[in-house]
Amino acid sequence: MNFVEELKWRGMIHDIMPGTEEQLQKEMTTAYIGFDPTADSLHIGSLVQIMILVHLQRCGHKPIALMGGATGMVGDPSGKSKERNILSEDILQHNLKCVQKQMERFLDFKCGDNCAEIVNNFDWFKDFSFLEFIRDAGKHIPINYMMAKDSVKSRLETGMSFTEFSYQLVQGYDFYWLFKNKNCKLQLGGSDQWGNITTGTEFIRRKVGGEAFAVTTPLLKKADGGKFGKTEDGNVWLDKQLTSPYKFYQFWLNSSDEDVKNYIRIFTLFSKDEIESLEEQHNQAPHLRLLQKTLAKDITIRVHSEEDFNLAFKASNILFGKSTSDDVMQLDEETLLSVFEGVPQFKISSKDLNCDIFTFFTEKTKVFSSKGEARRMINSNAVSINKEKIGTEVSLLDVNLISNKYLLIQKGKKNYFLITII
Repeated sequence: MNFVEELKWRGMIHDIMPGTEEQLQKEMTTAYIGFDPTADSLHIGSLVQIMILVHLQRCGHKPIALMGGATGMVGDPSGKSKERNILSEDILQHNLKCVQKQMERFLDFKCGDNCAEIVNNFDWFKDFSFLEFIRDAGKHIPINYMMAKDSVKSRLETGMSFTEFSYQLVQGYDFYWLFKNKNCKLQLGGSDQWGNITTGTEFIRRKVGGEAFAVTTPLLKKADGGKFGKTEDGNVWLDKQLTSPYKFYQFWLNSSDEDVKNYIRIFTLFSKDEIESLEEQHNQAPHLRLLQKTLAKDITIRVHSEEDFNLAFKASNILFGKSTSDDVMQLDEETLLSVFEGVPQFKISSKDLNCDIFTFFTEKTKVFSSKGEARRMINSNAVSINKEKIGTEVSLLDVNLISNKYLLIQKGKKNYFLITII
């Protein structure tokens, strides 16, 4: 596979330095992307860059994921309107360990010559004195070259500390260190990183007369102008403790028709023919949302697991009546609360279950406004508890609780109530 061609048809190339494609065709090439360890999980914005490394490795080249243990202490000014908080070394080390585990789900670290590798730039910066740095790195890049970068120019009016101004030099030195110690000749990144990456290629040229290359990807935006990967709850994380598999699955399932055509190219490993075939089927019956369902399934399995996908899929079907009592009883508490976020909820004592069904529905929970209404709907087979239709003689003490704590009431087709038993 040709790496550049693969990225082109997937719409994943923004800028490419002359000679890059020839370098990749000439030999197995080592390339790296830097990741920001300011959180203990990556989010789906980072997934774009992870997929770049996945494609690189599938094309026979060697990927390096550089964790910015040192640069995370400085803060990249690219795309930022103000200076970022600097994290402690302990927090950064914890974040690095968490992120490394996530990387291992995508990249092959045991496949011979082109096995993936993770490095931490703190390892070569921790013993590097300030005087050594300005002597060995600072003298090679002119001030006017650094001032011309967009990430600097955009901040001149509002102000920029020397710490942030020096960031491109630090990142440039990363590229040089990898070039010298890992034979790394290519840096990859988002289009906002072009200035920092080219500082690296220039540093390598000026310091050792070496030739290095660069490729950047477009910054992903939604068709409606909204920020990709952001929801009302914030980032969509790869860690299931921060974003449940159900919410993760729903994010992709709710993609617009326009967005999903980009997403399925960027975030899956389907071939060009497979994607074009899926698009053709989708266009014939858009209401079936084939592209969204295919994308959501594929990416949920790869980020989490098939088991997590199956639970998320069953949870999604619960709201639309295509589920069984067994499906509901299998839900964990977090998924249950995610699915029924926003429905009316009541908290009652376990003692309140020791009553007739009409008292329970009208006095204990207010699911119905009157016992007469409750009787009419139950008699017409329109009421269920935990997805089991009930009769007027049901004993609430015999009903199993979801997660030993909840009852799910359904009134008619679309009205749900979640009861928490205290």
